Amino acid sequence: MDKVLQEKMEKSHIPNATVSVVSDGKVIFEKGYGHANLEDQKMVDAEKTMFRMGSVSKLFTWTAVMQLVEQGSLDLKTDINEYLDFEIPSKLKGGGLREAEPITLFHLMTHTPGFEDYADSIFKLSADQLLPLREYVREYMPARVFPPGEVTAYSNYGTALAGYIVEQVSGLPFPEYVERNIYEPLEMKQSTFRQPLSEELSSNMVQAYRFVDGEYRKGDFEFVPGPAGGMSSTATDMAKFMIAYLQGGKNENGRILEERTVQQMFKQQFTQHPELDGMTLGFMEKTINNERVLFHGGSTTLFDTGVYLFPDKNVGLFISYSGSNYLTHTDIFQTFMEQYFPSVHTATPIQAEGAFNRSKEFAGEYHPNRKSFTTSESLVSLTTGIMIEVNENGDLLVTYAGVTNRFVETGEGIYLNTREGTTPDAYGEFRTIAFKEDPFGNIMLAVDGPMTYTKAPWYATSGFTFLSIIVPVLLFAGSLIFWSVASIVRRIKHKKIQHPKDAIIARSVAIAFGLFT
Repeated sequence: MDKVLQEKMEKSHIPNATVSVVSDGKVIFEKGYGHANLEDQKMVDAEKTMFRMGSVSKLFTWTAVMQLVEQGSLDLKTDINEYLDFEIPSKLKGGGLREAEPITLFHLMTHTPGFEDYADSIFKLSADQLLPLREYVREYMPARVFPPGEVTAYSNYGTALAGYIVEQVSGLPFPEYVERNIYEPLEMKQSTFRQPLSEELSSNMVQAYRFVDGEYRKGDFEFVPGPAGGMSSTATDMAKFMIAYLQGGKNENGRILEERTVQQMFKQQFTQHPELDGMTLGFMEKTINNERVLFHGGSTTLFDTGVYLFPDKNVGLFISYSGSNYLTHTDIFQTFMEQYFPSVHTATPIQAEGAFNRSKEFAGEYHPNRKSFTTSESLVSLTTGIMIEVNENGDLLVTYAGVTNRFVETGEGIYLNTREGTTPDAYGEFRTIAFKEDPFGNIMLAVDGPMTYTKAPWYATSGFTFLSIIVPVLLFAGSLIFWSVASIVRRIKHKKIQHPKDAIIARSVAIAFGLFT
């Protein structure tokens, strides 16, 4: 780990990181790397130095939900409106305001509630800008755009809503509920959902940096809707949490869940296709090197975090750092896999018969279903989509984040990546992709985990959209130039330009006018 971390930190200019590894109920490795604060040269301490967890926080929200399910206070299949003091609308936006089935906690935990997503409502830089959870779930309620239980689209709002339900049912503010029912039993003493941090803990918070123009620049504390991403913790505390899940809900200090609940949470609960990894109750699945891994990543604008559990091996890996991106922890995880659970060579996939004709149907531009559909933010999806082309053999050339991979059809609508050692969350490297229809009859591309993409009609592609924006701008600019030139020509005609300098301008304008006419 030392070798891998130091290479990554040097290459990516990562100022600080923290890691823990657990196996068979014990912490077998934990260490801090770099400086918690560059100004005073304070080193990172795995036990004391706190990092922001980002969406790894969601695992604690789902733990809280399942505790209340165990107590009979919540039911996963009940309409969430039964637990709220405001109402989630029953109709979908678009398509004639179609009536939809109720959203349940099961849908929230599998990221299938059907909400659109707003990126601009997540990160704030002051406590004053962060709305209390009660106000946030009302103010930023997204539109319902898919029937629940049919389309996976990762939802921060859905998790925040689940955290608010925990508040409503337990009668405790969400941070306090987690302190009493998760942190205290597991003795996680350096963890909190409180924002800003208490005076007692703030001295242990790592200073985040970004390497810009050859120097490290400080980042401010980010305020995030708590249940969706607001937690701060240490490698030592996260090791206690991983051990508890790997040991059926308890560590040496206490129990947070019954074993049968953990087993339920570890089972696959939803997938867009039987050939794809999907969602458990809160964890994402991935199959790599023939091993089943349950994981969750978390990213803020400054921090990146990953938790990886191997239930069949009783092993867990945690890593967090500032100053880079999520690819660092996925790369370290990949190296970890190759070291301890090396890949087994698999045969080259054989193309299914008649692939070329079927593949042509799937060529085109695909936009993520995790996006805004009803606001100006919808334009962002044009820059985060997937482009698919078909080669002469009927293989798909799939381009995502600037990287192109070749996929071979192994079954009708099922394509396997021909690049070995791929992981679902590396740039452009999906292990398997599958095509099906979405609830409205559009072609949908599904991948491992809680993300799907829908094929854009020609009039919604990025090329057509940008053209439709640029052409009016050019026409408007051309009109301004034309009328300006026409005005000067009229002055020339009426001999209102006398000065030699004006004559030079007039000749230039005459040439320009000739070009424009």
